[in-house]
Amino acid sequence: MKASLSIITLGVADPAASHSFYSGGLGWDAALYDPDEVVFYQVGPGLLLSCFRRDMLAQEAGPAGPADSAPLTLGHNVQSPAEVDTVLAEAAAAGGSILAPGTQRSWGGYSGYFADPDGHRWEVAFNPGLVVDGNGNVCIKAIE
Repeated sequence: MKASLSIITLGVADPAASHSFYSGGLGWDAALYDPDEVVFYQVGPGLLLSCFRRDMLAQEAGPAGPADSAPLTLGHNVQSPAEVDTVLAEAAAAGGSILAPGTQRSWGGYSGYFADPDGHRWEVAFNPGLVVDGNGNVCIKAIE
């Protein structure tokens, strides 16, 4: 199997609430929106984020895993520590919960975490070991 990822699907209680948070609060443009079922966002070249109604997702994919299943975070890389703090403030103003404020990390970067209204965790990070180009492609920086 070729390594590939094209859609990340989050199970959400209410797609309209997700649309309100991501579009209304964070200013993202929805690629497709059905308030009763799903909202899609183009989040990078060849990558969609889907906020799909949780009960419908369970019908398709089966029930969610146990409460002690492996944790998952979504990463949003930015260009500076100041931008981390700006994005965290935007998420809080949009109705998200700050889980961890921006902090200098042992791995050399700066990051913080927020949760969307359904509790999905996002890491907002400035990582000096990664390069984000003008097209949104993320690459590991060559060690010099």
